[in-house]
Amino acid sequence: MKLRPCYLDATYSYIPMYVDDLKIQTEIFSIRNMTSVLSFCGCRAIELLRDLRFHAYLSNTYHNPRLMLLSADVGVMSGAIIYIQKDLHITEFQEEILVGCLSVISLLGSLSGGRTSDAIGRKWTMGLGAIIFQTGAAIMTFAPSFTVLMIGRLLAGVGIGFGAMISAVYIAEISPAAARGTLTSLPEICINLGILLGYVSNYAFSGLSEHISWRVMLGVGILPSVFIGVALFVIPESPRWLMMEKRVPEARAVLLQISESEAEVEERLAEIEEAANIMKSVNSEDKAVWRELLNPSPAVRRMLYAGCGIQLFQQITGIDATVYYSPTIFRDAGIKSDQELLAATVAVGFTKTIFILVAIFLIDKVGRKPLLYVSTIGMTVCLFALGTALTLRKHAEGLISPNLGIDMAIFAVCGNVAFFSIGMGPICWVLSSEIFPIRLRAQASALGQVGGRVGSGLVSMSFLSMARAISVGGMFFVFAAISTVSVVFVYFCVPETKGKTLEQIEIMFEGGKEWKGGGEVELEDTQHLIQGDKKAFSLG
Repeated sequence: MKLRPCYLDATYSYIPMYVDDLKIQTEIFSIRNMTSVLSFCGCRAIELLRDLRFHAYLSNTYHNPRLMLLSADVGVMSGAIIYIQKDLHITEFQEEILVGCLSVISLLGSLSGGRTSDAIGRKWTMGLGAIIFQTGAAIMTFAPSFTVLMIGRLLAGVGIGFGAMISAVYIAEISPAAARGTLTSLPEICINLGILLGYVSNYAFSGLSEHISWRVMLGVGILPSVFIGVALFVIPESPRWLMMEKRVPEARAVLLQISESEAEVEERLAEIEEAANIMKSVNSEDKAVWRELLNPSPAVRRMLYAGCGIQLFQQITGIDATVYYSPTIFRDAGIKSDQELLAATVAVGFTKTIFILVAIFLIDKVGRKPLLYVSTIGMTVCLFALGTALTLRKHAEGLISPNLGIDMAIFAVCGNVAFFSIGMGPICWVLSSEIFPIRLRAQASALGQVGGRVGSGLVSMSFLSMARAISVGGMFFVFAAISTVSVVFVYFCVPETKGKTLEQIEIMFEGGKEWKGGGEVELEDTQHLIQGDKKAFSLG
């Protein structure tokens, strides 16, 4: 196979890549002075994407920028809250509620997203979530008071819940197994780019008046509407959802667009139909699905431990505290100027984005668990270092100079988000979308989002109050302890799913082979899986 050259323009961050006369174009956020890193990413992209068909990649390309722009709200709020405090004169408690409610209210979107996606399809559920978010963003931009601002924030949270729940499911169901990890973790890349975009816009508009600056910052969230309207008429529906709806010709047409050959199409159709028939032949009612999730078999219990557990640990190790309250952290470290605080947050967003770009090209080559080990151990070290730096700055100023304390804090925060982006960030998306069988996937993914959003809300809505009680440095010692527990969790509860089809992963959990030291499954085991699932339903 002869590959044409990969050309990289670091100034415009545009990478035209040619693979067997097939042009695949990837747009990456502009990163100055990082030519070597981006060159690595671009050339690695050719190796990983050379077996993909255009439409599989196009579907992800259209879908993921929506998440990037939606997630800009996270980065924006971290800086906008500085000016909201001054303009609307809100209290510390109101600040916690405003920041943290997004995570909690997004539970409503996540819980209803599973049922909605099964009823109207994956892609139209994503569109509905985007419309709800746009409405909330517009209300926040023109809010005259804290009450109206909260109404917009609540609507935005529901929209984000819809999008976060179904996006990874959609990508996993439309992606080839060989690159599912790469494509499923693309949402995490776009989320990081969105956060960076929010940080940059904060810094760019920080010179405006207090009354105008935060409104312009929040107004960035209105941008996706035109793009989403076009994208929904271009991207295909999930072939697995189409099969569940008995729309076999449409499912075959989609698979022809994203597969390498007709033989591969027929093989994937057979696998999907066999898995879907488990649900259709026994009980396809939503109540039966929730009954199985709430009263799980040993196999489903393992799936829930892995999928929901990784979502919970992703949040309670403090990533939202680092992202939302980075200005507070840096102020505690000794930075005084608002503009300098926002400039430091840009460095955090830049670091987070660079490392997720690296992780995206390693996840299907190295595997899920090795990256999770690097991520959780590295986060533990950085969180402990951050707690130490802030504690010394507050209680032992004579031991370190003010500039050293600031440098240590910035380095530790950047290190924490870097290690998060290598593993916990993207792999959470991947595992939650690939370990559950088709009959449970939408609802189980929603259930996993519940754990993650509850954890995020608890962290976001209690950080300032807890920091006042035990200090900001003390909070990061707590996060370091939780991160240590997450290392143990990964070792005992998270299986390696690299290179397996979604149906093989289901069989692996059914037989418990990963926990017995094996982990390799054959497609011939499918009959055993069907019998086991029928037994589970009959017992339910």
